[in-house]
Amino acid sequence: MAPPTPLCADTARVRGDAMQGTALHLRRFLLVEHPGPWAFDALGESGIDPAVLGSLLAATRDVGGRTLLIRRHGRADDTGERAWAVADVVEGRIRWGTWSDDADLLAARDALGEDSAGWTDEPVLLVCTHGRHDTCCAVRGRPVAAALAERHGDRVWECSHVGGDRFAASVVVLPDGTYYGGLEGSDAAGILDRHLAGTVTPGNLRGSSLLPTVAQAAAVAVHERFGPGGARDVRSATVETLASGQWRVELSCGGPLPARVVATVEAHRSAPAVLTCRAPQATSARTFTVTGLQVA
Repeated sequence: MAPPTPLCADTARVRGDAMQGTALHLRRFLLVEHPGPWAFDALGESGIDPAVLGSLLAATRDVGGRTLLIRRHGRADDTGERAWAVADVVEGRIRWGTWSDDADLLAARDALGEDSAGWTDEPVLLVCTHGRHDTCCAVRGRPVAAALAERHGDRVWECSHVGGDRFAASVVVLPDGTYYGGLEGSDAAGILDRHLAGTVTPGNLRGSSLLPTVAQAAAVAVHERFGPGGARDVRSATVETLASGQWRVELSCGGPLPARVVATVEAHRSAPAVLTCRAPQATSARTFTVTGLQVA
């Protein structure tokens, strides 16, 4: 009998794959409660009316966003009202609504582009548990979802694919847009407790969706060298291309971090490896190295 195929998150940890700079660069998130089960194409096979779903996806793309399905950990509720939410990462706010019929989701679509009342900054913790997309998301994500739900209750939702399968378990904190990776059920609660209290954990920090990926890598380095600070303490970034695969990143910061930091960041290609459990062959990934960091 052939030995079992190693899981991608296990082999990524053995290789020591760098996770900084791997968060998706997004301005808004649309969350739609859907109990599942979720297919590989969770949205496409959700059963939501195709015309409504197409309208949601188009509106999300128009605002530089991403649509995710969410569900409560350990609960199966196929009837009654479900939730939707729009998270605005730029402004650090989130707005909730409910839906019963598919057409009700058009209100969520409209909220993506609105600036009306009803926003809050109450945090939401999303744990990727999309096992049909990648086995690691279920194997590593569900224990983390259970640990966080026990500590943080209704702030916690399981979610569909957020990218970076080999960094499971992945958690996205909204509305600040922070991505964490490599979490375990034993350490996730402590890491998220510190996050909500105002301090990130750089060793598990993939980046903030508020920033381009190059700037995410620089921001992690700033937290490691001078902090750590809070999720919004790296406030903005200006990225200048110096050469192919090399950038100058100027970061504006607050909290315990220096007000202005300049980083030099280089991109490299990793050695080919199987990067997801479903990958048919080995491929290389782009990684970032911060080669210079100075207070300006």
